[in-house]
Amino acid sequence: MQKEGKSSSLIKRHVVGALVLPFFFAYIYYLPPSPFFLMLLIIIAVIAMWEFYVMYKVPVKLYIPGILIGVLLFFVFCCYPVFFMEGIFISLFLLMLLRLLFASSPSGCMSEIGPVGSGFFYIVFFLSFQWLLRTGDHGLENIFLLYISVWFADSMAYYIGTYMGRYKLYPAISPNKTVEGAFGSLIGGALGAVVIKTVFHLPHISTNGAIAIGTILGIASLTGDLIESMFKRDAGVKDSSNFIPGHGGILDKIDGFLVAGPVLYFIVRYF
Repeated sequence: MQKEGKSSSLIKRHVVGALVLPFFFAYIYYLPPSPFFLMLLIIIAVIAMWEFYVMYKVPVKLYIPGILIGVLLFFVFCCYPVFFMEGIFISLFLLMLLRLLFASSPSGCMSEIGPVGSGFFYIVFFLSFQWLLRTGDHGLENIFLLYISVWFADSMAYYIGTYMGRYKLYPAISPNKTVEGAFGSLIGGALGAVVIKTVFHLPHISTNGAIAIGTILGIASLTGDLIESMFKRDAGVKDSSNFIPGHGGILDKIDGFLVAGPVLYFIVRYF
């Protein structure tokens, strides 16, 4: 029965991937980054914030305004980064003001405000780095370098961990992750980066440089996965939602990208 369940899960992953990924990559490749890529990121941010707030049982009267404020904050981060500090202040002030006005008791204010504020940084802020990558120099190549490296890292970690994993990596946070799967993430990240260098003929990145960048992105992806697992364990849920059959929620699919995106941005900017 366990093998049948595992086979069914793998079939769902393959079917969904085969249906969604070609359209996703075509959307990014053929359409200009503005406004189409920004719209895509906003949609992802909205769903991910909704999953995060529902996961932590934030009241509807607080998480719906929280999502709207998060969208505005995301727009500021992407299009008007000079107003970063103002955006942070206004967002957090509005969040606290809404809690003050909508609740009859101060009891539980931190358990309600905390997840919404954390969502602003964990989802909105981290995700905005993908916009900075896409609109910078070599933007298309860099965004594919990010996506393919993390996708390869996640896939290699899953398959190597599933079929070869023996030693637990961090059972208190993620019981199913293994040391072997973690090495698979590093290998997959490096392989994905080499594939992108080959496909796009990137002259500014050597083969050794691509391997190094991909390995770092593999580590970042694994770290992002563990961070989201920490949140899910704390909230007492297995998946952020059932939004994608066989894959869990949107947040489950972007957890690695949330950390790897800023990491690649800093690599591109400072190295």
